[in-house]
Amino acid sequence: MPAMTAVDADARAGAGTPGEAVGPLVRGVAVLRRLTEAGGTLSPSALERATGLARSTVDRITGTLGRMGYVRLDGRDVVLTPRVMELGNAYLAALRLPALLDARADALADELDESVSLAVADLDGIRFIHQATRRRALSVSFRIGDLLPAERTAPGALFATEWTEPDWTRWRERRAEDAQDASFPAVPPRAEPTNDSSSTSSKPSAPGSSPGSCADSFTERVERARRDGWAVDDQLIEPGLVAVSVPVRDPGTGRVACVASVVSHTSRHSAADLRTSLLPRLRTAVQAMETDLRTAPAPEPGPAPAGLATWTTASKHELGRDFVESLARGLTVLTAFGEGRSALPLTEVARATGLSRATARRALLTHEHLGLVTARPDRTFALTPRVLDLGFPPLSRTTLPRLAEPHLRALADAVREPTALAVLTSDGKEIQYTAGAGTSRVLTVRIAVGTRLPATATSLGRALLADSAAPLSPTLTEVRSQGYALVDEELESGLRSIAVPVRDRTGRTVAALNVSTHAARRTLRDVVADLLPALHATAARIQQDLHTASRFTHVPPS
Repeated sequence: MPAMTAVDADARAGAGTPGEAVGPLVRGVAVLRRLTEAGGTLSPSALERATGLARSTVDRITGTLGRMGYVRLDGRDVVLTPRVMELGNAYLAALRLPALLDARADALADELDESVSLAVADLDGIRFIHQATRRRALSVSFRIGDLLPAERTAPGALFATEWTEPDWTRWRERRAEDAQDASFPAVPPRAEPTNDSSSTSSKPSAPGSSPGSCADSFTERVERARRDGWAVDDQLIEPGLVAVSVPVRDPGTGRVACVASVVSHTSRHSAADLRTSLLPRLRTAVQAMETDLRTAPAPEPGPAPAGLATWTTASKHELGRDFVESLARGLTVLTAFGEGRSALPLTEVARATGLSRATARRALLTHEHLGLVTARPDRTFALTPRVLDLGFPPLSRTTLPRLAEPHLRALADAVREPTALAVLTSDGKEIQYTAGAGTSRVLTVRIAVGTRLPATATSLGRALLADSAAPLSPTLTEVRSQGYALVDEELESGLRSIAVPVRDRTGRTVAALNVSTHAARRTLRDVVADLLPALHATAARIQQDLHTASRFTHVPPS
């Protein structure tokens, strides 16, 4: 049978699915995968071509996904939203490895000033579950959820040391069918080995490690990894990229739980240099990671989702045939899993979602067919890394301004006044505008992104400063107490603005959001009565997206 490292071809047309599979769920997953491959945005006509589905079907699916908050319509395009990351978050929370090991990976990246990643096995591929990337002009662009072929990575060789003969057979079949790795959108296509001896990067130091490596060279590298306990990627993905990897072993089974890698490029480190300069420190970090796994307390099950079946039923009643209830219910099954709920029997899945056993069972069988769920010998089900295919990679590198922009536009349209998002500069004396949305008024506020203004003279600055731990002035004390900052013609005559804070998952203020108006249009009472409720509601929506997106990824505030 075809290897499942490639994007599931059955999802494209719905062909070859088991008799009990939920067809709309298969097609809905195909739409999410095509959007993910395209970077998060496609027009409905492009989705029609990419999936092979009828336009009416695409419209119903995207309408349902929009109702769930997983996509939004932006002009003529369908765009993935941060809320779809809930699906990948369910897998990462159930896995526990990111929560337990991310801090170690981040600290190692800071120590070495190099990118550090954590990856898990995904059949005959590897998939990233954490990236600590250095912000350089030349840096690694892989994202959480990206899938790479095992033979073109150092982690792949380490995972392959535990492969069984069926695993090797699956890998060989996939290599025969997809020799150019076209089914791995995160990696460049294979290139012919260069014979340019003048290039210092033209000859990888490890035998057979050029981009055109054959099966024999991969098996050799696997044996070397088995012997050494570590592996090197000497430009297997593309010229110039090098990495060294060490397995992090499960303390209970001794098997590879994940692989930690330090990634660099040949202008900074050669492959041989990775072994001498970076490998010892990577091994020390991995030892600490394994200690963390061994000493971590058993997870406390978090709250299961509630009322999902009731919500889907109500949506169906409201929207009629435009809402594909079987798709919505099938996707909610994935959110039944999470921290302390890594493997669930059918009864628990049904209880968590409020679905009947029969409905939950058909959804699980469909997800198993699509590679999103695996059935275990103990009659429980668990999520697979493939859940990260559903929107996670393009959103894992988002920023707060990108999250906020659609909400700012909606707010500006609703109140017919300009809106803006800003952060404090490092010295705390100024604010810097990071996003905004204007209106079609003749008399309006136009402040470009990147503009800096004195923090104490702006509503945005006061909303940010009021969260400071330092002793507050009476003005800032009042701002903190009332939850908003109102500035009347202090920065410029006629300009009134009101701002509220935007808080991260810890409750810390990371940005502020405001609406500005002219004094002739609204009194101070009107500003508070008419604009503040909409401002609070918008801040809450931005915070919801931020909290979802930042659960397992870093979301820069600017």
